[in-house]
Amino acid sequence: MYKILSKRRLSAQICEYVVEAPEVARAAKVGQFIVLRLHEKGERIPLTIVEADPVTGGVTIVVQEVGKSTREMGDHFHAGESVLDFVGPLGVPSEIENYGTVICVGGGLGIAPLYPIACALREAGNTVIGIIGARTRDLLFYMDRMEDACDEIHVMTDDGSIGRKGFTSDPLREILSSDRPTDRVWAIGPAIMMKVCAEVTREFAVPTTVSLNSIMIDGTGMCGGCRVEVGREAKFACVDGPEFDGHEVNFDLLMARQQFYVEEERCALDRYLKSQSKGVEQ
Repeated sequence: MYKILSKRRLSAQICEYVVEAPEVARAAKVGQFIVLRLHEKGERIPLTIVEADPVTGGVTIVVQEVGKSTREMGDHFHAGESVLDFVGPLGVPSEIENYGTVICVGGGLGIAPLYPIACALREAGNTVIGIIGARTRDLLFYMDRMEDACDEIHVMTDDGSIGRKGFTSDPLREILSSDRPTDRVWAIGPAIMMKVCAEVTREFAVPTTVSLNSIMIDGTGMCGGCRVEVGREAKFACVDGPEFDGHEVNFDLLMARQQFYVEEERCALDRYLKSQSKGVEQ
């Protein structure tokens, strides 16, 4: 069992947890992830490691409550309680070097895994330009942290409720179209956002890294559920990634695979919500 040391609500649908997992905390590197399971009947949830403290043994993760398991976690798992499994660190760490000037683009929940990458890139000597965005102000978080991690920050919302109205790809294109040199781009967020950002950077021949952790299930390469096509070759997001060359990812296939279990996920959430309304534990 792994104790929840703290829980902080970042928005109506997003919570930050610090989970006590000393072995994970000691071994974790930027870009890696964990897989947690709430209880014996719970599904496996892959989540990027935001921070890891080898002194306290605390591992920070950010969870958006969208499906049955994440809703259950938000409703019933609080500081002082425990989750059954917390496996990691998994995946290949980010390639952190001094590239020069890098742009870090985060959309929605992708801001959580982007934050430690931005910190590590700046610590390595890079000039870091941050671009973060969400559909609306209520879904935007870590603005203060990203401001501290970046030399420059651009905030976007689809509805213009904070920052500029538009998409994260808008300032990305503006910066790349200017005379400012850019050596590398990280783009993490919804698949469609990463696809658009990769299409923009392809025009300017800027190497671009994307993270595909959102399609994982097993997290160890056994189930094949996170199979993706990269450079016309089959890869597993969990063991070969989660980071890949954004110009080589077949995003259309990736987005099609994301729809495989939509009906099952909807049914599971409906059953959970009905059980909660009747006061029945899952």
